[in-house]
Amino acid sequence: MGGVGVVWRAGERYRGGDPARGIETWHAFSFSGHYDPENAFFGFLIACNEERLALNAGFAQHPHRDVEIVTWVIEGELCHEDDAGHRALVREGEIQRLSAGSGVLHSERNASADKPLRFLQMWLHPAEFGTPPAYAITRGQDVSPLRQPGALLAVHTATARLPEAPFVYVHVVRGQLRLEAEQLGPGDAARIRDAAGLTAHCDGPAEYLVWAMHGEPSYG
Repeated sequence: MGGVGVVWRAGERYRGGDPARGIETWHAFSFSGHYDPENAFFGFLIACNEERLALNAGFAQHPHRDVEIVTWVIEGELCHEDDAGHRALVREGEIQRLSAGSGVLHSERNASADKPLRFLQMWLHPAEFGTPPAYAITRGQDVSPLRQPGALLAVHTATARLPEAPFVYVHVVRGQLRLEAEQLGPGDAARIRDAAGLTAHCDGPAEYLVWAMHGEPSYG
């Protein structure tokens, strides 16, 4: 693989969700009942879930604690509600950031009356624990989780030079991407250590997310 690191194909992800309730999920990392100690995290990233919600489908209120949750809406509209009083619509091309901190209850559902919802939700290890929950919605190319400054997310739609960082994670949303000799399609991801001098080439219209991370969690 050389400088491209390890490529995980879309078909290698763990299948989850509840199709009978209109929820389809693909997990890139060890998650819930799909435990794989060799695939628990990369840099600060501990989850990368592609979610597809049918009309009227969603996740009922559930808890989180001490995790940074970053959601990129690919298609449709996501309705978020939490027990801190936040109620928001997150639209295509917007990034939702939720810092669970000391604990938060939230729900997510498809807000559209006539369109399915597709989004990518990523969980990251926080820089500090037990802080008050926080919430924000933003647009833009370069966004950090609310309480993990060591990670930076960029969304690209054209050929771009990859950042130089100890951990770089590239996830293709649409189209085709070329990293050196590797061809990546929708749902494919590359995990690159000590990235330097790499360029992601778009072969036609494409959309991809790039995490640059300058550390990893310490569990010992």
